[in-house]
Amino acid sequence: MLRNWMKSLLVATLGLFFVSLSIPALANDHEGAEKLDPAKLIMEHIQDAHDFHFFTLQKKDGSEFHATLPLPVIIYSNTKGLSVFSSSQFHHGHASYNGYRLEEGKIHAEDPNEQIIDLSITKNVLQMLIALTMLVVLMIGIANKYKRGEGVQSAPRGWQNAVEPVITFVRDEVAKPNLAGKYQKYLPYLLTVFFFILINNLFGLLPGSANVTGNIAFTVVLGVISFFVILLSTNKHFWGHIFWYPGVPMIVRFLIMLPVELLGVFTKPFALIVRLFANMVAGHIIILSFVALIFIFGSMNAIAGWGFSPLSVLFAVFIYLIEIMVAFIQAFIFTNLTAVFIGQAFEGGHEEGHH
Repeated sequence: MLRNWMKSLLVATLGLFFVSLSIPALANDHEGAEKLDPAKLIMEHIQDAHDFHFFTLQKKDGSEFHATLPLPVIIYSNTKGLSVFSSSQFHHGHASYNGYRLEEGKIHAEDPNEQIIDLSITKNVLQMLIALTMLVVLMIGIANKYKRGEGVQSAPRGWQNAVEPVITFVRDEVAKPNLAGKYQKYLPYLLTVFFFILINNLFGLLPGSANVTGNIAFTVVLGVISFFVILLSTNKHFWGHIFWYPGVPMIVRFLIMLPVELLGVFTKPFALIVRLFANMVAGHIIILSFVALIFIFGSMNAIAGWGFSPLSVLFAVFIYLIEIMVAFIQAFIFTNLTAVFIGQAFEGGHEEGHH
């Protein structure tokens, strides 16, 4: 219990710290400043970018200090070929470089006749690579421990204690009930999907990090992979239920049942894509909305901004703690639904698996 309270206190302290970095700008700068656009501010924080932006401080001379981590920009052009440089050359979108400019997080060529392909390592890409590296290193390290007999002939230690119950849970509560005798064939994929989504969900909750699972491109790729896994798991029984219904009139069969069943083949991965994306974006938007309320009240009156700050931070921290739980739930739901759809793909497979 004490450990949980310490974790909650740490989260609250971090929230207060990052909000306090922004409040001086609220007190100094909102008098006569342009009207705050909360929607634009929130979208800038949850969208992909070419750098990690942590905070901005206004200096006494009126200039701004941006605490950022620039990332490499890689552009292939039909006229200039390959160009590689740091995103800091754009000066946060205020300057162009080498004939390119940064507008609303996207790189454009100043020459309208120039066609470019952006291959840059954005913050979503970098964070996803870090999560993937962490997953591989963690799992290989645990596997090597089992090979040496640690956790087999003796009690599991370290990360084994944390990971082994999760693997057992996915196997017993997700794979076996939905895939029956074929669960071992799909268990590696299900575990990979679960831990990959979970690690990216948790990384996205760190201040200044990227919300990778809140990016539709990320969830689309996961959904497409699951779509092909589902299709490759189908058999004649599955397609028979789509194209042939004994006892159903021909008109109803081809005009109603067939389109609906074919549409269902595509709506399953679509449900996986939208569910993960929407839930992970929603939590970040709610947290940022509570923080933005400080600036909204502060634009009306500095005292109101300071007065509303504690309440806004408390609500933001509360939603943040819920988001930690949501990170695990969404990883489980995506994995469980994938197993359900795979199990439906080989109808009759449960009985075959038991035999």
